[in-house]
Amino acid sequence: MATGWAGDGAVQDQIDATVKDGIDRAKSRLPQGPGLTHCADCGAAIPEARRAAVPGVRLCLACQQEHDRESEQFALYNRRGSKDSQLR
Repeated sequence: MATGWAGDGAVQDQIDATVKDGIDRAKSRLPQGPGLTHCADCGAAIPEARRAAVPGVRLCLACQQEHDRESEQFALYNRRGSKDSQLR
């Protein structure tokens, strides 16, 4: 039972909204359009299996891993400061 100004289910609504935002953010980072046969960064050939598994792929595996490592450093969402993390 919620108290104060929060309605019943407000905490779950916040959790659902956080999950939905995370999913939408992840979907927005997926490659769009036709895939490349060669990496956009280093020019190495992208294997057929990778192109089949990841539609719209633009980077080889090595460049993608480097890109992912760099992106993790600049995450804009502070999970430790969110109320969702305090519920666990």
